[in-house]
Amino acid sequence: MSYAVRVLPLSVLLLLGAAPAGGGWSAAPAGDGRPAFYVEGVPGAVQQDTVSLTNRGRRPVTVRLRGTGVPVTFAGAEVRIPARTRADVPFTVTVPAAAAPGDRSGTIVARGGDGRTATVPLRLRVGGPELSALTVEHVAVHADRITYELVNRGTTVLAPRLAVRANGLFGRRLLDRAPRALPVELPPGHRLKLSEPWPGRPVLDAVDVTLTATAAGGARDTARGSARFVPWGAVGGTAGAAGAAAAGLLAVRRRGARRAGRPAARRPGARAESTGGLR
Repeated sequence: MSYAVRVLPLSVLLLLGAAPAGGGWSAAPAGDGRPAFYVEGVPGAVQQDTVSLTNRGRRPVTVRLRGTGVPVTFAGAEVRIPARTRADVPFTVTVPAAAAPGDRSGTIVARGGDGRTATVPLRLRVGGPELSALTVEHVAVHADRITYELVNRGTTVLAPRLAVRANGLFGRRLLDRAPRALPVELPPGHRLKLSEPWPGRPVLDAVDVTLTATAAGGARDTARGSARFVPWGAVGGTAGAAGAAAAGLLAVRRRGARRAGRPAARRPGARAESTGGLR
């Protein structure tokens, strides 16, 4: 299917009341003053719309068009617009065959030969069943925080909530934060690395942390992590003191052994007797 670029003189636009005031050039959705393009379809569908490029100046201008975020094909990617003229450029949006249901965002970008750029938002809604699903991954406990990742495994935008628990040795409760909304939005297929502050974590303990994330639509997942907190400076000092004490005790034992093996001084007139040892 092919579409042709349509060019309308500004005099016609004035008669129709469609030409905005001011100079220069602009880009906008064709029609009734829409602020953005809205496209909806099932995977594999091809939808059509039109972008209007209006040149209000006294000189021709050449504008190049491209799409971002979604697959867009223009009837003419480069359009020369005469002075005081509007060009209507049809384009098609192809919904990816493997696209999951949900909303996607893109833009139509127009760049003129004068270096100016104009953008128009493009919203694509992919039809199909909605699925709410997320996972919590890569939980790690650090000195003053807990890090983790949230992944949207479904087809809808999620506003996740998080609950945090931490137990110490023998099940002692160290942390218990009720579910609360996180200040993030998670689009389908996206991953976010987040962290939970923990300024008062224990100095000496074995800790098990549990994170539970939930979202509307029944999305829920739980992940766990663990850590062992040991004050190595104190341990090193204790070990050093114990080592010094052991070394001192060993030195005392060696001195005692040497004294025990030293021959006694002979009294005058005493005779030395052989014990049968090697000479």
